[in-house]
Amino acid sequence: MYGAILGDIIGSPFEFDRGDKTKEFDLFSKGCGFTDDSVMTIAIGEALLAVGTEATGKEIEVAVAANMQDWGRRYPHAGYGGRFRCWLSERNPKPYGSYGNGSAMRVSAAGWLYNSIEKTREVARATANVTHNHPEGIKGAEATASAIYMARNGSSKEEIKEYIETTFGYNLNRTCDDIRPTYHFNESCQGTIPESIIAFLESTDYESAIRLTISLGGDADTMGAITGGIAEAYYKEIPQYIIDEVLKRLSEEFIDIMQRFYRMFISS
Repeated sequence: MYGAILGDIIGSPFEFDRGDKTKEFDLFSKGCGFTDDSVMTIAIGEALLAVGTEATGKEIEVAVAANMQDWGRRYPHAGYGGRFRCWLSERNPKPYGSYGNGSAMRVSAAGWLYNSIEKTREVARATANVTHNHPEGIKGAEATASAIYMARNGSSKEEIKEYIETTFGYNLNRTCDDIRPTYHFNESCQGTIPESIIAFLESTDYESAIRLTISLGGDADTMGAITGGIAEAYYKEIPQYIIDEVLKRLSEEFIDIMQRFYRMFISS
């Protein structure tokens, strides 16, 4: 989860096309901090830890919905979209057919905890279903979690690219230089997941992945979370100075969940 949360925090000042579309920027500039992407990533990570790896899809949906509402109410000003903000306050929350990229930015934990790509996709689908039950919303979550699963299990970038293109139909044959000139803010899965994965594919390490995805413009914090989650799994290393800067910007309850998550993964 570090990779996704780091990407969110680093990208936060550049959301809504506020960057200069350059890879040369201060990683921790004024105003950077966690957003709803990190809050929901933590909420889902904690829920998946609580229900265990043998939980059914329905059990996951119940746990994820409850946890997302709980964490959302703890951090009510994290930058949620209007419809999701209403969902957080509902007594009996129902999915609302969204194809927004919220389903993908929060799913990174699902890419780490399971022993098959089929189970990973099942869990990713369950985490999306509670809100983003549109086919594109579900596809975005499954594609992101699948890329993380493959990356952490040693798949090459070529193998990841082929699987994502073949299974989910995303066009990954562009380059960041192709995308950057005309790309603008987009909150949909179909308008951000391919671009985020392309940034990962072009990268050489974790930091370059984040710099590439933020240089595209658009929904920079969410794209940072998506790219960052995959890059962490692939490169297996994030510079300690980056982690230290992020820890300064998180509360103890965030850090506690992250530590529990990694302890479980290491011991499994």
